[in-house]
This record gives sequence, structure tokens and C-alpha cells, in this order.
Amino acid sequence: MCSPFDKRVNALAAYASLAAEAGVLAARWRTLQADLASVDARITAVSEALRRLHHDGAESGHSEGDVP
Repeated sequence: MCSPFDKRVNALAAYASLAAEAGVLAARWRTLQADLASVDARITAVSEALRRLHHDGAESGHSEGDVP
């Protein structure tokens, strides 16, 4: 059977382990948020470029099925 001291040491070790894991997860979360923001910005840029191309093509008289 564990003594009260051993239980306290085990609880502190578990706390330290969980705190370290929380730190790793928080850092990973920030990395994923930054990656997601980057992907979102690229999607927005590509969407805008496609919109401009479609608009420019419509102005030049090309229809959607035409091959330039």
C-alpha cells in the first residue's frame, strides 16, 4: 500500500506530466491555427485570381467553353 507521501509524489508527477502535455498541445494548436490562416489566405487569393480571370474572359468575349 502507498504511503500518503507516495500518493502526494505520484499526484505531483501526474500534475507535472499533464502540465507538460498541455504545453505541447497548446503549441501545436497555435501552429495549426497559423497553418489554417495561411491556407485560408491562399484560398482567398486563388479565388480572387479566378474571379478576375473569369471577369476578364467575359469582357474579351470568351465564353466559358471556349479555349483561348
